[in-house]
Amino acid sequence: MSDGTWSDDTSDGTGPASSSVGPLPDGFDLVGSETVFRSSFTTIRRDRIRMPDGDVTEREIAEHLSAVGAVPLDADDRVVLVRQYRHAFGRHYLEIPAGKLDVDGEDPAAAMRRELAEEVELAAADLETLVTFTNSAGWTTEQTTVYLATGLSAEPRPDDFDLTHEEADMEVVRIPLDEAVAMVHAGEIVDSKTVIGLLAVADRRRR
Repeated sequence: MSDGTWSDDTSDGTGPASSSVGPLPDGFDLVGSETVFRSSFTTIRRDRIRMPDGDVTEREIAEHLSAVGAVPLDADDRVVLVRQYRHAFGRHYLEIPAGKLDVDGEDPAAAMRRELAEEVELAAADLETLVTFTNSAGWTTEQTTVYLATGLSAEPRPDDFDLTHEEADMEVVRIPLDEAVAMVHAGEIVDSKTVIGLLAVADRRRR
């Protein structure tokens, strides 16, 4: 939680060491930063920024772990998805397998292979980067890298991994790629990483 104090540093325009933001473009200066909330998942900081017109304004930023996701495509041209409960909206969503980069020093591709085994009990012979995107640049530092996973085979979950909380209710489904893309356009699949991954695969196929 906030201690009510600002950390100020106007010496070089890059702001206080407590903020994760890097050097800013010419005309923008980070003049203060405070942590207002901290949890095991997210830190919320409030920055004060001097804009090019000289005005100083505040922005609240969620510092959040980045993530990986993969579009697993099987030999029958079906996408392997999970149906998972998301409490922010109080409903289940169809999503690609994914997870946060929460193991220090772990390579993103290795993290994705781990998530494939944990969530859908699959291994991929080939893991190809599709895209890395910022989840919502206006308010969070989170980025997600999405892969295309092919050459799928069965892979048991690690012995030390247990499905808990929302994952305990998770259902694995396989949907033909064309049908899944149609569900995106119909508004039936709306999770951002899943939308981006499916459309990226469809676009690559057209090319």
